Amino acid sequence: MLQLRTVLTVADNTGAKTAYMIGMPKKGNRRFAYTGEVINVVVAEADPYAQVKEGEVLPAVIVRTRKEKKRVDGSYIRFDDNACVILSGKDTKDPKGTRIFGPIAKEVKDNGFAKIASLAEEIY
Repeated sequence: MLQLRTVLTVADNTGAKTAYMIGMPKKGNRRFAYTGEVINVVVAEADPYAQVKEGEVLPAVIVRTRKEKKRVDGSYIRFDDNACVILSGKDTKDPKGTRIFGPIAKEVKDNGFAKIASLAEEIY
């Protein structure tokens, strides 16, 4: 459960380290975003000669959240940090990076991000 100005770690190799959530496209005035949803982020910290630059506004998908999420089978899923993966374009579901670090939630794969799921180390 993320809201505006939430600080996220970037879980791919685009060169961005941290990002801030600044909105949810096509969701109206919804207050919170959950695992597997597309959000807009601004890159807060990045490597000097990376694919993405500081201050760049990009679409991203949430892959981990600290707030637990209840699943249909009654179990809960919770992670140690809030993390996202930067997407290559506005309407695409492909990641900009070529590697995904850390585990991702099963909801990411269920929402159609198969490429991200295949690159991930673990799926919970």
